[in-house]
Amino acid sequence: GHPSGGVGVPGGGAVGSGGGGAVKTRKPDNTAFKQQRLPAWQPILTAGTVLPAFFIIGLIFIPIGIGIFVTSNNIREYEIDYTGTEPSSPCNKCLNVSWDSTPPCTCTINFTLEHAFESNVFMYYGLSNFYQNHRRYVKSRDDSQLNGDNSSLLNPSKECEPYRTNEDKPIAPCGAIANSMFNDTLELYRIDNDTRTPITLIKKGIAWWTDKNVKFRNPTGDGNNLTALFQGTTKPVNWPKPVYMLDSEPDNNGFINEDFIVWMRTAALPTFRKLYRLIERKNNFQPTLQAGKYSLDIAYNYPVHSFDGRKRMILSTISWMGGKNPFLGIAYITVGSICFFLGVVLLFIHHKYGNRNTSADIPN
Repeated sequence: GHPSGGVGVPGGGAVGSGGGGAVKTRKPDNTAFKQQRLPAWQPILTAGTVLPAFFIIGLIFIPIGIGIFVTSNNIREYEIDYTGTEPSSPCNKCLNVSWDSTPPCTCTINFTLEHAFESNVFMYYGLSNFYQNHRRYVKSRDDSQLNGDNSSLLNPSKECEPYRTNEDKPIAPCGAIANSMFNDTLELYRIDNDTRTPITLIKKGIAWWTDKNVKFRNPTGDGNNLTALFQGTTKPVNWPKPVYMLDSEPDNNGFINEDFIVWMRTAALPTFRKLYRLIERKNNFQPTLQAGKYSLDIAYNYPVHSFDGRKRMILSTISWMGGKNPFLGIAYITVGSICFFLGVVLLFIHHKYGNRNTSADIPN
């Protein structure tokens, strides 16, 4: 006869009536894995194991934290805000500059370094309230154009709109990031008895090696004649000069200009700093920057006042762990101190209450 529908039985299987099919069961297979008989190790946390662990963590972390904190504090840093919003500031007259004001507005800020800067000094520019992390801004570039692809040079990506073409010519480099490139010029002078000595600022070696040698390439062709390579393109709207006139040296010009490469690596936070120049130590007997009077000459081209931004110049030395940042040291010291404190508290509790319930476990 025909097998009828299965009859439900307790246990969730269904029994077929035509010839007594095998009973389906929900019981797991009898294997060590499915029956959870695999060997396992379970720590038994006793005072004897937990307390030494807390004290050891405390004793290791606190010295490391102090070391990192002291290292960070030994880094010299000097910062000048030259936005010029205060009426007394020398740069106040430049507050409302536009991108293409000629000649550029210049201002000079005098300052005094109380302490000498011993090792190599890094000169940064800092911007505040500038959201380089805006999604449309971050995407507004054409990486194959920046990598020297000749077809992308003349036909940039749609992501670059509205900075893709100007007067029917493709923009090189296209996009909003390139268009807003930082273009203030900063020069440093040492003042000694009213004589101004310029300090040598090195402009190469400020970008990542992979960016300079892999990610950014000039268009292929005659490498010595960048004007011809970029023919048929136009400069970004806000730029005073086209991309092949960023520098006089051929190996730092066009898309491989290091200032341009540093700017194109967008910052994650609205207040950021980017490496501008290096000041190398001349010899081991003299500090790189002696204590004393200095002046900073600024060609003020970059407008930030319209979006309530700020501009700063930062001089900083570095250590084996980078720039000045006390956070890591404080974090180590905090964690170590908490562990040490918990160890003391638990030791006290164990000492006071630890031997009370030993007799309670024994059955009569």
